[in-house]
Amino acid sequence: MAIKVLVPRLGEGVEEVTVTKWLKQVGEMIAELDPLLEVNTDKVDSEIPAPAPGIILSIHVPEGSVARVGELLAVIGEENEQAAEPQASAHLSLPTPSKLPVLPITAEKQAPPHDLGFISPVVSRMAAEFGIDLTQVSGTGLGGRITKNDILSYIDTKRTPSTVVEAPVSAAPPPDSTKASVLMTGDRLIKHSLMRKSIAEHMLASKRTSPHVLTVMEVDMSRVVAHRLTNKALFARDGVNLTFTAYFLSAVVTGLKAFPLANSSWSDEGVIIHTSIHLGMATSLGEDGLIVPVIKGADGLSLLGMARTVNDLSSRARAKKLQPDEVKGGTFTLTNHGVSGSILAMPIINQPQCGILGVGAMQKRVVAVTDGLGNDVIAIRPMVYLSFVFDHRILDGASADWFLAKVKETLENWSD
Repeated sequence: MAIKVLVPRLGEGVEEVTVTKWLKQVGEMIAELDPLLEVNTDKVDSEIPAPAPGIILSIHVPEGSVARVGELLAVIGEENEQAAEPQASAHLSLPTPSKLPVLPITAEKQAPPHDLGFISPVVSRMAAEFGIDLTQVSGTGLGGRITKNDILSYIDTKRTPSTVVEAPVSAAPPPDSTKASVLMTGDRLIKHSLMRKSIAEHMLASKRTSPHVLTVMEVDMSRVVAHRLTNKALFARDGVNLTFTAYFLSAVVTGLKAFPLANSSWSDEGVIIHTSIHLGMATSLGEDGLIVPVIKGADGLSLLGMARTVNDLSSRARAKKLQPDEVKGGTFTLTNHGVSGSILAMPIINQPQCGILGVGAMQKRVVAVTDGLGNDVIAIRPMVYLSFVFDHRILDGASADWFLAKVKETLENWSD
């Protein structure tokens, strides 16, 4: 009996996936639970296993294409079966699949002009953020579906001055600026990965959405360095690597508790103050880009719990073992750009959050300090620059500095 392989629901709010790679081709044998294909959603790569053993009779979604939850991916059956028989065959999908019916493409093409059809969560969120009437947007996706690029193009069009000078009809079409002005003899073109495209779209949308403002403070890390030196071996006994990241995240929690406005999001109706603190932790994947796993309920974690969670999420992020839900729902983000030696940077806000905190490289610097007798003396201290980029619609300079000063105070006065 032919078995349909449907797109499973990989997490809450995940309505579609992008097929990145088929690990088996038509005509090949596959065992039950062997990897069949790789899909991507919100920069998270996941393998979909075969729900049953057999031969791949047909593949219905090519690499690079988007498929909705419940949509037919492939058909697995026995050697003498026909791939055209799946409508009459049994359905065997993956864990917690959606039972949404799969509509033929022709049905989408015949939809009325004002029927928007399927709208992905990303498109819906962008439309809400920019106040866009989706009935005015022309979709270029499958069956006229509106994509993120369609939203971005619509925004650019609306920002273009209305007065347009038309070129003569006989004028030759302008050259492809991307290739004509950039590519030169001997150059090679590296195609964008899905993750790089996702990062680019998200960063552009963020810069268009909120006015970014940067404020910087310098922190003396002497107490944190001493505390880590004393407790690193103790944490290691519990199988936890005590990194400086855990200290920065814990200090951010203290700052957000003291100034809840920094743990918020903008809406047209008002500022949404988040009652829970879910911290995004930007994690580099090398040449593959970066990903931001989220520490849910960070305000309920001790330093040990924070360090353990940092170890777990960062290791699984680099091993591409994160689940889609683990990169969603952040209310504030920390990025450690100092890992490669950078001492100062201006990160881009992870929408729809209010702000992002950048941590520079720790350096021993000569500074003026006050001793126990009140005398100013010159000393060498481990110093770090903290770069806080905030949404100026929500925070003003003074309130942003209050939050950052609380983070600084927490680190400089660290104690058990």
